[in-house]
Amino acid sequence: MLTQRSRYALRAMIFLGGAPAGSPPIPMTRIAAEANVPRKFLELILADLREAGFLHSHRGKMGGYCLSRPRHLISLGEIIRVIEGPLALVPCVSRTAYRACGDCKSEADCAIRHAMMRVRDETARILDGTSLADANADELVAA
Repeated sequence: MLTQRSRYALRAMIFLGGAPAGSPPIPMTRIAAEANVPRKFLELILADLREAGFLHSHRGKMGGYCLSRPRHLISLGEIIRVIEGPLALVPCVSRTAYRACGDCKSEADCAIRHAMMRVRDETARILDGTSLADANADELVAA
């Protein structure tokens, strides 16, 4: 299940992705209001996204945040991974944080693992195939 923190991050990034290219930085207070995200959580989330290279922050009276890459080059999957970590529901199918399950007799024969691999692959396909530009389109095409 997607955490509230990830939903906040997605809403903030989708809002920023809707800004015209080359527009001035957007103040955090406006992002919080428009994306309906509590400011105290937004500060932490934006810091994580900035450290991950998705955002630039600008200080001062005219400061705020803007995307560091074009919106069509930032996927929802990338954002979720920064906030949540791996997309996999179980560690034995994670591509970035693999860990064997302690109670599994055989990974090769585990029906749960095989099902979770399919879930991981389809989830990654959809989320990695959906950019901020796609999310801001008038109609998202069903995957």
